[in-house]
Amino acid sequence: MHASVCDYVLDVVQNSVEAQARNVELDLFEEGGRISVRVADDGRGMTEEERSRALDPFRSSGGKHPGRRVGLGLPFLEQAVRAAEGEFSLESRKNQGTTLRFSFPSGHLDTPPLGDVPGLFRSALAFDGAYELRIRRRREARAGAPGTEYEAARSELREAAGDLSCASALILVGRYLESLEYPGTDG
Repeated sequence: MHASVCDYVLDVVQNSVEAQARNVELDLFEEGGRISVRVADDGRGMTEEERSRALDPFRSSGGKHPGRRVGLGLPFLEQAVRAAEGEFSLESRKNQGTTLRFSFPSGHLDTPPLGDVPGLFRSALAFDGAYELRIRRRREARAGAPGTEYEAARSELREAAGDLSCASALILVGRYLESLEYPGTDG
């Protein structure tokens, strides 16, 4: 289902947008031998009971996928994090929002590959809806690869590139994100 860390992150951002968040913050850091992610939103949030259900692979509210009684995104993520001896926390308050934090040790055998970071950001920016997405990215330098640090906001990218439901705007934004992710290269 999820082949990379970026796949898990995209699923979480989609959950935030579907929870009617107006503001979503996404931090993706690679430093200190860890891949760390934080996704925070001001969406509908969850009660403690709803939060427990969200982590139970055998229960689903049915709202996101009518007719389906299971919800696997967060339970699979939590299982992957635990298998790799990482860290996972999910905090939520009804009508106030949700914050999910997780991290994987970079060198652990069970840590999934990171995946396509610019592709993740491009896809997360393109979800339909009136939401602001703020991205913070940091990667420390490692053997043969420079470090990078940047921030991007959906509103600023839309202002510069145009409607993000348009393929040409997404291509332009994708190239820009690649230039930030891989400074000094062609992507």
